[in-house]
Amino acid sequence: MKILLAGYNIDTETIRELRQFIQRIADNLEPERFSHSDPVIKEKILEQLHQEALQLLQRDNLTPETISAAYARISRNPLPVNELREIARQEVDRARKSNQNIIFGLGHSSVAEHANFNFDILGVSRLAVESIEHFRLASYTEKSQRYILFKDDFIIPKEIRGSTLENEYTGLIREQNAAYQKLYKILQPYFFETYPDAAKEPKGGQRRLEGLAKEDARYLISLATETQLGMTLNARSLENMISKLNSHPLAEVREIGRQLFNVSKVIAPSIIKYVEPTDYLSKKREKALNFISLNIRQNTEPSATGTPQARLIDYTRDADERILAAVLFKYEKLEYSQALREIKQMDDYQQKEFFRVIYRDMNAWDSVLREFEFVTFTFELIISASNYGQLKRHRMANIDIQDYDISLGVTIPDSVKQTGQEKLFLNIIDQTNQVYEKLYLQYPVIAPYVLTNSHRRRVLLNINLRELYHFTRLREDEHAQWDIREICSKMHHLVTKQLPLAGALLCGKDNFNRVYQNFYKE
Repeated sequence: MKILLAGYNIDTETIRELRQFIQRIADNLEPERFSHSDPVIKEKILEQLHQEALQLLQRDNLTPETISAAYARISRNPLPVNELREIARQEVDRARKSNQNIIFGLGHSSVAEHANFNFDILGVSRLAVESIEHFRLASYTEKSQRYILFKDDFIIPKEIRGSTLENEYTGLIREQNAAYQKLYKILQPYFFETYPDAAKEPKGGQRRLEGLAKEDARYLISLATETQLGMTLNARSLENMISKLNSHPLAEVREIGRQLFNVSKVIAPSIIKYVEPTDYLSKKREKALNFISLNIRQNTEPSATGTPQARLIDYTRDADERILAAVLFKYEKLEYSQALREIKQMDDYQQKEFFRVIYRDMNAWDSVLREFEFVTFTFELIISASNYGQLKRHRMANIDIQDYDISLGVTIPDSVKQTGQEKLFLNIIDQTNQVYEKLYLQYPVIAPYVLTNSHRRRVLLNINLRELYHFTRLREDEHAQWDIREICSKMHHLVTKQLPLAGALLCGKDNFNRVYQNFYKE
């Protein structure tokens, strides 16, 4: 594992000073001029540049802390904000003390959000990435198993190294990886034969078909598979992330937290401070499980298996009317209760006409109105690890997960069945489940490492209608991966049964024009 600080924001005036200094170096050390200069003059120029470099470095303002300190002073200092930035840049130690007092003393944590960081995260497992990408207020770009053919790189967790089960662990994952490579070689010609027109396209078409083979073959590789990602987040979110990672039961995840802190604390010591693990975080799971075991009857019946499942378990009632009432509230000086009464007095035709006004001139890339956020839905999903890997990217939703559960079965790509490789696939799954159960008895925390992308879990998803529109535009589009496209379609149709007007334009980008035109037909 390796975590590198790839970048962070600094004051633009500091950047300007550095550029000017570099330009002076270039001007003074120009070969034609410098080679013919007097030795004494040469020495003076070099000494001057050396002293100037030392002064720049000693100012220690190559940190985002100065911006945080300057912005924190805006509310109480009448000086123009650009002058506040200049003061902070000239007095870094004072700026740091100010940050600590304001952020940790007065509790104005939002000040830390003005500092932003970029990280390269290399050599971590897919399982650990789930813990990293749990945090909503950050941006991630991950090495994709849909587009890249993975090799035999995987993580051996610290907890199992040197144990009697290490060889069985590594042997299984090598079996999985070998089957993955074999399956890819079988699926590649299958997709080329299935889509002959695309196969004739030397670049885009062939790459897309190779990608289909990769994305279906990956259902056999494990959550221990090594990957990498880039991450961007602000200092407030970073501190929260480090604290929670440091409290995680997995040693790999705790190591990620440790390294994130080590590479960032040098740059911004005044805004990243409280990162120690806490009993509140580290013991919450244990305490909850103890209570559950003593007070709640356990259901030991086998769980359902098969295709991905979606159930709409709760939603905002009268949602169509509530959205229209919110729009009316926005544009008329009415109390919301009055606006809702006005909407309820409309007949079905009038309400549909109101929605037609709202949707008029919408394009596939436009967001619906913010008023759609007042309507929410709660789904219970049963989905594969591959599916969850995409779902978790939708961070404006609230996503709660259970542990992976081998009794929920696995998701098998249709291409595997069509090529007669289901036996190969299920043989690997059987081996995986056997090793998983052995690991679970001795090392329950690390047992999920061996599970594959096809293994499933239950997910509780709460999402507002505006975000659901974004979700369906992206995940129900023809270019979306089939697994998440299938679950997205099920969610969409569950919603439109309850919200025929507010959910009328839910669809993938590719289908938007047809759905839009149909809605305006009498």
